[in-house]
Amino acid sequence: MCGRFVITSPPAAIRLAFGYAEQPNFPPRHNIAPTQPVPVVILEHGERHFRLMRWGLIPSWVRDPRKMTLMINARSETVEHKPAFKNAMRRRRCLIPADGYYEWQVVAGRKRPLFIYRRDGSLFGLAGLAETWIGPNGEELDTVAVVTAPASRDLAVLHPRVPVTIRPDDFARWLDCSSDDAADAMASLTPPVEGEFAWHEVSTRVNHADNDDAQLILPITDEQRAAEAAPKPAKRAAPRKVTTPASDDGQGSLF
Repeated sequence: MCGRFVITSPPAAIRLAFGYAEQPNFPPRHNIAPTQPVPVVILEHGERHFRLMRWGLIPSWVRDPRKMTLMINARSETVEHKPAFKNAMRRRRCLIPADGYYEWQVVAGRKRPLFIYRRDGSLFGLAGLAETWIGPNGEELDTVAVVTAPASRDLAVLHPRVPVTIRPDDFARWLDCSSDDAADAMASLTPPVEGEFAWHEVSTRVNHADNDDAQLILPITDEQRAAEAAPKPAKRAAPRKVTTPASDDGQGSLF
């Protein structure tokens, strides 16, 4: 699956790699989480464009998003037929720029976060599906989900599923929804080949979405690992404050 990812390449490099017309300027992100706005590349009227969308797809037919499970991922095996994704797969395929993503693995009884990235360090495009949800008062919300596939043998030791990465020479085919037929695009929904991605363990600071700094993607040190494994000191209960009413005699009434 894909539940957190990273964008660290300069905006100019991302624009060059994906070929969109806009020139957005945005800071690096080291811990992008669901419901946050994410950069998305779409094809409109034959040209690529940059958009910001909320990560967590809401199908257009949903009446109340609060009653629906957050859809951050779409399984490649069912996107052509599942009601939540089939229209987006045919008409609203997109790319999400990324420099890496996080996965969690249980090691010695503890869940450890791992940073996963292309072995050559290059930027890549995640396969995305977009939908615009229109609310009862006419409000519009652009939303997106990341397509996942069964993991290749090397990445399967981390998690059985991986986000689909579209190869640059397949960008045009993936984005082109003019035929209203997803058959050609389905051929792009494959996992990375073995050896394409590398990974290393990082600090559990990434578990908290509020943390967003360059230290998150660095390999964890032995000192950090020991500190995180150490038992946390028990929190002492705060002393009870006793309010003395103005008319009290100073003995501290309970009532």
